[in-house]
Amino acid sequence: MDTLTRLRDRTPNLPSTRLPRRTFFSRVGDGLHGAALAWLLGRDLAGAKPDLNGVRNRVYDLQPRQPHFDPKATSVIQFFMNGGPSQVDLFDPKPALERYAGKPPGRDLASTIEFINEAGGFMPSPFKFKRYGKSGVQLSNMMPHLAEQVDDIAVIRSMYTTHFNHEPSIFLMQSGRPFSNRPSLGSWVVYGLGSENQNLPAYVVLDDPKGLPINHIQNWHSGWLPPVYQGTRVRAKGTPILNLKAQNEYPDPVRDLARSLLGRLDRHHRDQRPGESELQARITNYELAARMQLAASDALDLTQESEATREMYGIGQEETDSYARRCLMARRLVERGVRLVQLYIEGQIWDTHQNLEQMLAYACGKTDRPVAALLKDLKQRGLLESTLLVWGGEFGRLPLSQSRQGNLAGRDHGPAGFSVWLAGGGVKGGTVHGATDEIGFRAVENRVSVHDLHATILHQLGLDHRELVMVREGRSERLTDEFPARVVKEILA
Repeated sequence: MDTLTRLRDRTPNLPSTRLPRRTFFSRVGDGLHGAALAWLLGRDLAGAKPDLNGVRNRVYDLQPRQPHFDPKATSVIQFFMNGGPSQVDLFDPKPALERYAGKPPGRDLASTIEFINEAGGFMPSPFKFKRYGKSGVQLSNMMPHLAEQVDDIAVIRSMYTTHFNHEPSIFLMQSGRPFSNRPSLGSWVVYGLGSENQNLPAYVVLDDPKGLPINHIQNWHSGWLPPVYQGTRVRAKGTPILNLKAQNEYPDPVRDLARSLLGRLDRHHRDQRPGESELQARITNYELAARMQLAASDALDLTQESEATREMYGIGQEETDSYARRCLMARRLVERGVRLVQLYIEGQIWDTHQNLEQMLAYACGKTDRPVAALLKDLKQRGLLESTLLVWGGEFGRLPLSQSRQGNLAGRDHGPAGFSVWLAGGGVKGGTVHGATDEIGFRAVENRVSVHDLHATILHQLGLDHRELVMVREGRSERLTDEFPARVVKEILA
């Protein structure tokens, strides 16, 4: 039965051959008619959604945009330490573990541990803690280089998360939700602020040459934000960006003419298809690739650095060379206006289920010197004030030994309490915020959630996490979603 017949049945006084306009519009939502109308209207309105500042017909590009308020930082470098660094062995000394050494956890604690059958007794840290700097912040002797910069960092000892496994915890730390297909932190930042350098990617990822991290490229994808905001992978060795150079080189006038013609054709093609964000993103990326042919090569050329700088980072030393190169690249990128740089480490070297002493010595040996050198280098160049550094993993470790195949020298995942640190970008150095309980298991004082951390990072960039919004399917989406989140003002200068 078609719509006209149904209308006649419901309104018997209607003429048999004519449908009044008012009645037609009152019933047009029925069935396929309504679906077709919604589709047509949706295409017409696709490009007319308001952006984060209420501007309609926003073009999704990398042009710089005004923040919500005056920022303390203009760029971010995130050291993402895959695997879960152990807080009680690095940042959070717990003398009580010496008293409880070898004792099994009580019933209350045991009931909250996911794999309690694999847990041993309480295990004190095999490393020594000491107060460093004028601030007297305590750090483990596994981080001697960071200890020299301790007056510039703020340690949050009361982080917590809700997931025990790596994959959902990494997704939560990177995107605000414990599953894939959500925009990453970097994508949100670039969506909100654009870039100060139109010749380089706004969001750069420096992953490890030995392989992709857990969750692979989903760590830096843009989800349902326009693709122009996703991260761009840059290699630390060899050609930084694959397929950047043309196979055949042409004279400059010929190349410029070809690019001009392509630009005109692209714009004509785009203007005939309004609201197609993926098309706009593809055109933008191609144009950026053309501009990057010179800019990227210059930004990532470490031979331009002095020998003293390269030595300070640890370039040329087998243990530190790989991570040192990426740390120095990060500095060269942010000083050229790149908005956000993420550094990843090989595999999950912080996932210390076994051989705690050996694995932590390896992880700290690779990263401590380069990270501290970057912090020092930024400060010497006057860049630390405008660059926010964020160091941490997806969770911490348990204060218990883990028994796997008879090996009692490791620690299992500990999501209930762990540590991260921030520096630069308006952060109050020489600060310790929050605390875990006496054994380092659970955050109990001034607890900080992942969403609190995200809100704080955005705040330092001049963005209100509640106002950084993407309207999607009628819903206002945010990095912090609908979760309660607060800016951790106690660590801010």
